[in-house]
Amino acid sequence: MKVALFSLMMNLPNAVTGESWTAQQKFRNVIRQAVLAERLGFDAYGVGERHGAPFLSSSPPVVLTAIAAQTSRIRLLTTVTVLSILDPVRVAEDYATLDHLSGGRLEMIIGKGNDPRHYQLFGITEEEQWESLAERYRLLKRLWSEEKVTWEGKYRPPLEQVTTYPRPCQKSIPVWHGSASSTLSTELAAQFGEPIFSSNSFHPQAKYKALIDHYRERLAHYGHDPARAVVGAGSGSLYLGSTAEEAIRRYRPYYSAFSVTESAKHNKSPFTSLEDVIANGPALIGSSEQVIEKILNYHEAFGHQVLSISVDGLTESEQEEQLQRFAEEVLPVLKQEIPSTIWENDPVWSHENKAAIHRIH
Repeated sequence: MKVALFSLMMNLPNAVTGESWTAQQKFRNVIRQAVLAERLGFDAYGVGERHGAPFLSSSPPVVLTAIAAQTSRIRLLTTVTVLSILDPVRVAEDYATLDHLSGGRLEMIIGKGNDPRHYQLFGITEEEQWESLAERYRLLKRLWSEEKVTWEGKYRPPLEQVTTYPRPCQKSIPVWHGSASSTLSTELAAQFGEPIFSSNSFHPQAKYKALIDHYRERLAHYGHDPARAVVGAGSGSLYLGSTAEEAIRRYRPYYSAFSVTESAKHNKSPFTSLEDVIANGPALIGSSEQVIEKILNYHEAFGHQVLSISVDGLTESEQEEQLQRFAEEVLPVLKQEIPSTIWENDPVWSHENKAAIHRIH
């Protein structure tokens, strides 16, 4: 199994210490997270997209470019790019630029997003979100794969013989489809035969498994081999302790703080307590053995090859502690027990380029 660390860059006062970070301190923290993740052997780092407090992640390509300058191996993900509200021409240009600056390490996860504030901000209604996402994605694919594109649609002015520059660094920038709540996302992914990434964050396993099963069924409908389906999945919160009791005790203040945020309320999680979300949801809170057991259980249900985790909201020392423990106690077992066919090849930069980067830093 491959493992990605990700951040939505939620910047709240720390639930334990009361410490508040400035925006610049949070940006620096995210870059340090990514550098540490690469050093510890994680496979990817992702930055989500939100447009409003308490999130600072309104511009993932800019943040990922800063991370690209400080790293040389780790894959760079968007978790997710809210394509339902963005201009595909601008997206094609920005992310192709990032693809070059990272040496071909970019993988995009697209979605409609789950923060209702961005619809009014960018001029579409919530009812239009799926239609908008599908139209914009079809245009983005053409802009990256074709030159002199002529196009007309509903959500941006027509194009006449347009070629976007730069062209992507990779022959084809990999695109995943973020899946959280609707078969419309899995349907779009299946049409193109492209991978999905289940959010797997706020609800019981059965809800997300149903969407993944639907994806595999629709892959077959569109003539793709469901046995070759590529699936990623999130995991809720992460907190490892020497015992389950220690992990629960140390994480409880964070759970209490996160559960009353507006974003948590919007997701309408059915879980009523920390113990409930640990027992019946995706949260990875407990001893290393318990966390490994839960991940293997979810893998049996989902068949996913990539797992994403997050340590946002913790103190920086706790972030480092948790990532170190995960890398030492959990990651080796996952890589041994769960085979993965993706990300086996180096990005397009040569080893000479990597050596040059190392000398610079």
